[in-house]
Amino acid sequence: MSALIESLRSGFVALPAADATELGVARRNALAAAVANDLPTQRDEAWKYTALRALGARKFAPTANTAPFDVALLAEIPAPRLVFVNGAFNSSLSDLSGLPSGIELRPLSQTLATGEQGSIDFLVRRFDRGDAFALLNSAFADDGIILRAAANTASEIPIHLVFAGAAADADLAAHLRHLVELGENSRASIVEHHLSTGAHQHLFNHLVEVYAAPGAELLHARVQDESDGASLITRTDADLSANSRYQRVDLELGAALSRHELNVRLQGGGARLQSSGALLATGRRHVDTRLRIEHQAGDTRCDLLWRGLAAGRGRAVFHGGITIHAGADGSSAALSNKNLLLSESAEIDTQPVLEIHADEVTASHGATVGQLDPRHLFYLRARGIPEAQARGMLTAAFCRETLASIGNPALAATLTAMLDAKLTSLEIGE
Repeated sequence: MSALIESLRSGFVALPAADATELGVARRNALAAAVANDLPTQRDEAWKYTALRALGARKFAPTANTAPFDVALLAEIPAPRLVFVNGAFNSSLSDLSGLPSGIELRPLSQTLATGEQGSIDFLVRRFDRGDAFALLNSAFADDGIILRAAANTASEIPIHLVFAGAAADADLAAHLRHLVELGENSRASIVEHHLSTGAHQHLFNHLVEVYAAPGAELLHARVQDESDGASLITRTDADLSANSRYQRVDLELGAALSRHELNVRLQGGGARLQSSGALLATGRRHVDTRLRIEHQAGDTRCDLLWRGLAAGRGRAVFHGGITIHAGADGSSAALSNKNLLLSESAEIDTQPVLEIHADEVTASHGATVGQLDPRHLFYLRARGIPEAQARGMLTAAFCRETLASIGNPALAATLTAMLDAKLTSLEIGE
């Protein structure tokens, strides 16, 4: 058994054997499965390019709501917002003022404390025995967010979810579980902020479930800019009903190890997914993104636009899997993954996969790995722009492409500023 799982099993006391509730039994079963199967290895196809030996050899302590926090980090994050520090909800930093009518937003810990069984049924969901981090999340998650939008609710105000890692006396592990449910014909926007206040080497394990009823629309942005020593494992599962729309934007800007699995099932006719993202594997960062998109109904559509960048000794891994199932006739799928390799020591692995089992579909996929176009660089240099600045300009334009389709101009501007600030601070052009 890995030291990681052994430390979690021995350090947490949230699984009393006497708890015979459905949730208690589900937690113990999930932990037993995680212990029996341990962490995945590179022999597992889904983890072929991401080694967990170093992470598995580490020990982690359970999180505690005692970490200091620099409130200046919230200066640019308006209400309504929920704030979690080292995985624990912080009520003093959270602010629900301006929360639109018809939208319920609260931390999972409050729901668990009140014992509202009907509101936590999602916690007993079963996962594949080989998915160690989903199993660990099922066993230990005791906080996160619950967001529900009532039918016909229309909100243009983004809801901000802040997950901050803070320095502590020990390396901590936090498991957070999130539920987002959109009622019929509802519309909402959420922004996840993963940031740090002080250097740390914590492990954060997030599992997000999204359910969109017929006609619902969700704009979901995620900005991951954690500490250089942090490890983030994230899984998002989304089910889209008829004529619903899910627009997803991911900026992977920080952490030592970042792994995100985005699994989307287009279950109703007319459902649409737009997913775009920028992966910045700089320094010694390892960034792994894995998409699994399933067209299960006819006339569904997905548009996937991802850009990767690797510099220094960084490594970017991208897997874009699209399956058009039998009966999903008339579906449309498009995947574009372009990558820039900016140093000889960096590495990029990209794998587009397309499976079609239906007729009369439109599908395309493409992936490239290259360097900055010397013609474009020459054009800028010829106009008196220094080489480092010219490289930075071209790199920024390459990454910004992923934000062009955001329908909310204010949010698009905010995300662009975050991306540009990160690129500038990393001195990509040098």
